[in-house]
This record gives sequence, C-alpha cells and structure tokens, in this order.
Amino acid sequence: MRSAFLPFCRPSITEDDIAAVGDVLRSGWITTGPQVAALEAAVAARTGAPHAIAATSGTALMHLTLMALGVGPGDEVVGPSMTWVSTPNMVELIGARNVFVDVDRDTLLASPEAIDAAITPRTKVVIPVHYAGAPVDLDPIRALCARRGVFLLEDAAHAIGTTYRRREIGCDGSAIFSLHPIKNITSGEGGVLTTHDADLARTVRRLRFHGLEVDAHDRAQQGRSPQAQVQQPGFKQNMADMNAVLAVRQLPRLDAIIDRRDAIVRAIHAGLADVDGILPLRDPPWPHRHARHLLVVRVDERACGMDRARFMEELKRRNIGTGIHFLASHTHAWYRQNRPEWTGTLPETEWNSARICTLPCFPDMTEDDVRDVIGAVKDALAGARAMVSGGIR
Repeated sequence: MRSAFLPFCRPSITEDDIAAVGDVLRSGWITTGPQVAALEAAVAARTGAPHAIAATSGTALMHLTLMALGVGPGDEVVGPSMTWVSTPNMVELIGARNVFVDVDRDTLLASPEAIDAAITPRTKVVIPVHYAGAPVDLDPIRALCARRGVFLLEDAAHAIGTTYRRREIGCDGSAIFSLHPIKNITSGEGGVLTTHDADLARTVRRLRFHGLEVDAHDRAQQGRSPQAQVQQPGFKQNMADMNAVLAVRQLPRLDAIIDRRDAIVRAIHAGLADVDGILPLRDPPWPHRHARHLLVVRVDERACGMDRARFMEELKRRNIGTGIHFLASHTHAWYRQNRPEWTGTLPETEWNSARICTLPCFPDMTEDDVRDVIGAVKDALAGARAMVSGGIR
C-alpha cells in the first residue's frame, strides 16, 4: 500500500509560476491590471473569440452573463441537472426557473433532442455542459437554438482546450471557462467568458466592476478620471493580477497538460478493463479532443460487492483520494424541497448521480501513481467480493 496519500487532483504549479506571482506582488499593482489583460488576450487568441472577459470565478461569470442577457422572473433556462450546482443556483437567484434535461447514460452529455423538447416560449437561455472535458454535439444544438430563438451559453468549465469537429471550444458563440484549482489550468480562483457578442462583452465587463465603463487599472494608471460614471448597478467580481498571472503562465502548457492527462486516463482505463463493476464514461462519437479534466467511473454495486461510499472509503484506506462530480443538482436538499417536480424525472441522471466517482488524474502523477490507482481499485474489489462470497456484508 502507498505510504503517501494521492489526491484525486493537484494543480500543476511550477517554481517559475510561483516566481511570477511574486513579481506581481512586488510590482505595486496586484488587482485588475496588465496580467488580467494578458490573460484575456491569450484566451481570445487561443480560442479565436473576439472578446474574452476574466472574472473571479466561472460562477461569477454565469451570474453576470445571465444578468447581461436580461434573464429574470418568468424566464426559463434549459440545461442538465448533471452539473455543479453553481449554474442552477445562479438561475434561481436571479428569479428564473431551471428546466432540467436528462443526459446520456454513458457520456453524461445532454442531447440536442432532449434540449429541443425542453424549450418553451418562456425559454431565454440554453446552457449545455461539456462534461469532464468532452464536448456536447454543438452543431445541432446551435442550429436548434437559432431556430427556436434562444441564446446558447456553453458551460465550458471543464473544457478549456477541448475541441469539437476541429474547432476549439470558445471559438464560436459564447462559453464560460473555469480556472478553479482542480481545472486543467488555474488562476487560483477565476473564470473567463469568451463571446462573439460585443454588446454582451461590454455589459459583462461593466457589471463585473461596479457598473463602471472602465476598470480599476484604467482609472488609476491610465490617466482617466477617478470619477468614472456608473452606467448600471454592478458588482465587485473583477479578477486580480496576482491570480491572472498563474493562468497566463500555464496557458502555454495546456496542450502538454491535456496530453499527459489523456495518457493517464488511457492507462487507468486499460488497467481496469477486466474489472467488472467499474464502468468508465464513454467518449462521444463525434470528432473531438477531450480535455480529460475528470476521470469518472461508475460503481455498479451488484458487480462490485459494495456501493460507491464504501468503494471511496476503501480507496481512502489505501491512500487513494476520490471525488464525486457531481450529485445531480435537483437531488440537493434545496431543490428537493423547492423544485420537487424534477425528482424521478431524469432517470439516467439519477442513476449516474448515485454511482459516479472521480479517480485521480493530474499531470504530475507518476507511472507508479497510476499503477497504485489500478492496484488499489482491484485490491478493494477483491476484498469486497471475498467478504460477500464468505457471507459477510
């Protein structure tokens, strides 16, 4: 058994990254400034989007974007429940209603057909999720949103570096990326919106900093009046340079990071191919590059001899960390109490929500780490099956 605990994720931060943060701290300007501008320019250049706006988190950008689109009471937002609950929370907090759609059992992606069936005259926005770094089938979703007259906003929190039919996610339309510490690259906390909509970009920029037309760096450093006018009430959700510089440094390594993650996923999948009861996700059939943000499997209790909770505990005993990404949004306590109509209506989502488990996958894992994950899973299941065969539960 391992002597040191292996977490399910660890950010890839080099000594040069740390030094770059130190340089920002010594510069005399640590809030929104040239490093945020550099990050926005780099993301725009990589994706091909004409506008990129950084903020304190992907959640903040979801909030700001929904507000900029005028979503509010009486409106509906269509998207999967199989996502981190931050997106549904933002919908509810601005007074709109979530309309959840089911996902494919083995990819956890929402289909164009499910989305189309959920759209009503009250639908304002559709938010599909590029789950775990795999892209949804964007072309038909984009076409149906255009036909039905609703705004398409991609939840690309897992998908920086993902491609769909040779196009980078973020190159078309509007997409929100997360730069949280478990993501493929990180700014500590942060997110970036890419968009082709100039009006949307302008409004989100304004809303992220008090409703002013200029940000703090413009006012203090570029000779503009410190009495810039509020154009509409806004928030304080601008990213700081000391965060942005981390992602600026890491973005050039993104392809190498994805390649290493892909190698780890393929090795673990191969190592567990003969293990009954551990069911990996299936990659979607359309041409794509998977960002391999998460390595998710499903734990089949009948075949494994134990449920997910015990499986995770057994791996923890063997010094292997795991996670759950995610409990379906509509299964959380507030949604069960306040939106009970969704309980039991999303069978594939609920089946997966009860079984998904995230195994370790991050670029600094060694080959020994990979072997330890495979060995721990096999050892845990062998022990459970031995207990079942011996009549012990």
